[in-house]
Amino acid sequence: MSAEIELTDDNFKEEILESGQTCLVDFWAEWCGPCRMIAPAIDEIASEYTGRLKVGKVNVDEASQVASDYGVMSIPMLAIFKNGELVDKMVGAAPKAGIEDFVKKFI
Repeated sequence: MSAEIELTDDNFKEEILESGQTCLVDFWAEWCGPCRMIAPAIDEIASEYTGRLKVGKVNVDEASQVASDYGVMSIPMLAIFKNGELVDKMVGAAPKAGIEDFVKKFI
């Protein structure tokens, strides 16, 4: 079972903005090769940081309102939310170590 939460236009506010946790959100799409490349690293981070970091995935084709609200122009885009606010984002594929370095600044 995946440790990430599938985020939609309907549950994004509750799961991320009102969660009270530091959250990593992966904006992705099925047709995006780099998105599929980083998916295993995101899954590992979700498992390894359980309790310290909430990880969710937004399929930009299915949750277009959330993607639009956060100005997602290129994917994959990883976003960090803290206390309901977008605090940082990273666009493009990166190795697991690079994603961890991005995340560790906030947890």
